[in-house]
Parts: sequence; structure tokens; C-alpha cells
Amino acid sequence: MVVDIHTHNRKTEAKTIEAVGIHPWHAATGNISAVEEQVSNIDAIGEIGLDFACDVPHGEQMRIFRAQLAIAERLAKPVVLHCVRAFEEVMRVLRDYHLSAVIFHGFIGSMEQAQRAVAEGYYLSFGERTFRSPKTIAAVRNIPLSHLFVETDESSTPIEAIYEKIAELRGISIAELAAATEENYNRIFNS
Repeated sequence: MVVDIHTHNRKTEAKTIEAVGIHPWHAATGNISAVEEQVSNIDAIGEIGLDFACDVPHGEQMRIFRAQLAIAERLAKPVVLHCVRAFEEVMRVLRDYHLSAVIFHGFIGSMEQAQRAVAEGYYLSFGERTFRSPKTIAAVRNIPLSHLFVETDESSTPIEAIYEKIAELRGISIAELAAATEENYNRIFNS
């Protein structure tokens, strides 16, 4: 069994997590008390964050993002981040919180951004969109396995196929990649 750290496929046989949160696309209408009510029965708060490519006002996104980070900090819950065209701002905001773990889901960014996130102790998750971006391919090839996850997100591509492509990019076996993601999963969710 492999880890699929972020999936919308409820029938998966992969090891995954249950998360609750207000996506930045819904920040203007999101109800923070609903997150508070559900948080005790979940593994992480997410997917939350900032998306500066959508039409939701940045101020609304920031308000909901900060409120959810405060909940995660108070309850020592990991966060699963959605970050689109907002990397610098997300990194600035995260400095204000002491979080048990941070996972950038569907990371699309440069090697430099990946290194900065890893230097802060954050994890990066890669999925099918990874393979469309040369700068993200460089990131997935070079970040430490100790900070890497694999995901399907909304893709219908089987998680095993994504593992295969990432293992090939890194020049390692699928088994080695699977062992690393399992170790990362256990570090965060079974500690």
C-alpha cells in the first residue's frame, strides 16, 4: 500500500488522510465554526491557503487562512496547503504560527521555492501536474525524500502510475519512494 497524501477519490486503497478546511475559493462564504466542529475527528486541516489566481478577494482569503492556521496551531493539527501564485505571501504568513506539520499539496514551483519550503521543515506533495512543469520536475528530482509526498488530488491517474513517474525522475525504485513517503506519513500522523 502506498501513501496518497491528498486525494478526492474516496474509494482509494492507498493510505490517505481525512482533512477538513475552507478552500480559498470558498473563503468569502466559508464558515469557520464548521471547521471547529469537525476538527476533532480528522487528521489535518486542509486544504487551506491562498489562491491569487481566483476571484475571491485576497483579504477574505487571508482572514479564513489565518483563522484556520490558528485552529491548527491550537490543536496541533497538520495543515494541507493550497497555494497558487501566492508562495511568498504563504511563506510570510506561516512564520506567524507554530504548526505540527505543513504540506504544500500539488506543489508547482521552482527549485528555489522548494528549497525554501524544505528549509522551514515543510513537506511538498507532487501529483500529475508536476510533469507539465520543467521547474517543478527539477524540484521533485532534488528535494530530500524526507520531505516528499505523492498525491492524485482530482486526477483519475492511479497513484501507482504517479509513483512510477516520480521514481523514474529521481532515479530510484518505486519501493524506495514508497518507503520514504510512508516514513514521512508516519512521522506526521503516527507520532
